[in-house]
Amino acid sequence: MIKIYHNPRCSKSRQGLAILENSGKEFETIKYLDTPPSEQELKDILALLDISPINLVRKGEAIWKENYKGKDLSDAEIIKAMVENPKLIERPIVINEKKAVIGRPPENIESII
Repeated sequence: MIKIYHNPRCSKSRQGLAILENSGKEFETIKYLDTPPSEQELKDILALLDISPINLVRKGEAIWKENYKGKDLSDAEIIKAMVENPKLIERPIVINEKKAVIGRPPENIESII
């Protein structure tokens, strides 16, 4: 089943959700700020996206700037930061079986549905 890691307050995430709704396909919505992914889930998502943890971080967020920016962090430390502060996770993330994309721009989602 298709999954979308969604933040209702984010316009790109809402656009991504609309693409899935209009596709007519069944999907699961995960409001990741309410139900943050575990460390293992985040590792699995990163593997599907085929990116390093730093590339999933929203570096413009105040939490990042105030607590992590400029520090030499390991991948494990970056993942831990995202687990503890899910607001740092780029959005939306859409997973379809063994494929995943970050919906920025939202049209990226069309490539896996």
